[in-house]
Amino acid sequence: MALSEGVLKKVVLSFTYLTIWLFLSCSVIVYNKYIMDRKLYNWPFPISLTMIHMAFCSTLAYLLVRVFKVVEDTYSMPRDLYLNTVVPIGALYALSLWLYNSAYIYLSVSFIQMLKALTPVAVYSIAVVFKKDPLNTGIMVNMLSISLGVAVAAYGEVKFHTWGVILQLLGLTFEATRLVMIEILLGSKGIKLNPILSLYYIAPCCFVFLSLPWMILEYPLLREASSFRPDFVIFGTNALCAFGLNLAVFLVVGKTSALTLNVAGVVKDWLLIAFSWSVIKDTVTAVNLVGYLLAFLGVVYYNHYKLKVLKAAEAQKNELPADEEAGRLLLETEYEGTGKNSETQD
Repeated sequence: MALSEGVLKKVVLSFTYLTIWLFLSCSVIVYNKYIMDRKLYNWPFPISLTMIHMAFCSTLAYLLVRVFKVVEDTYSMPRDLYLNTVVPIGALYALSLWLYNSAYIYLSVSFIQMLKALTPVAVYSIAVVFKKDPLNTGIMVNMLSISLGVAVAAYGEVKFHTWGVILQLLGLTFEATRLVMIEILLGSKGIKLNPILSLYYIAPCCFVFLSLPWMILEYPLLREASSFRPDFVIFGTNALCAFGLNLAVFLVVGKTSALTLNVAGVVKDWLLIAFSWSVIKDTVTAVNLVGYLLAFLGVVYYNHYKLKVLKAAEAQKNELPADEEAGRLLLETEYEGTGKNSETQD
């Protein structure tokens, strides 16, 4: 009975954390779309929005790590390590968030989620380029099926905007590169940052990187516009949702697994597509759905493949020497755990 109650409690807690994550993740995406869309709140300044998020998250992460000590900083990175690892990752993060937020100006929520199905394709392709993963024919066929599905969905998109698609794909490319670089620059040194420590180290770096393009591209426009003084309620709650999402990721990955978060991400995409069609009244065509269904099946198969790899690694756990086991633990989530928080933040 005690075992059954313990299992039930774990299931209920996991479901609760996933529900909170789903709600916050969907909220941040829809909120960002509301702020950026010219027909809604009409505040089309993606760099400014990203910098607000980074400033807010940096402040709260600092308070949690240094003041309240809710999260322990087990690394205390020296300057050289920070410059060689965090800075390039922060630059990629800044670029991906900037471009992702920019796409909200031109594309519907539903179509953006369909394009995000290409994330595994980008991550795997870049991992192969950097020789982090071997070239596997079966996986390549799987990646081609996902790409074909997204191409069909794009063909059926009524409000297709070329510049918006380019921005989204560039953002996805920088994000995939960041995920691979996390494993190469941090994972190879035995450093794994949870979402809060990631914000503590990386968010200030992103803010600095974004400040230069902001001064050139957006500050002159904001200075001349009345929107230079944004609504603190709108932007404060928006940034709070973004930070809450990172906390939810921390709980989900800690209590379940990074793979569970990936599977939940697929559910989130369908929920957002349904919400975009039913509430926002975005047009979702039959061709859209057929294409995304094809891509969805490819993503599900890829997640199934990753699960088999993790189970195989788990089966060999007791056969590995201690030092090899440590290396296995670093690689078992293969980019997903360390990067999912930022991929869903904006």
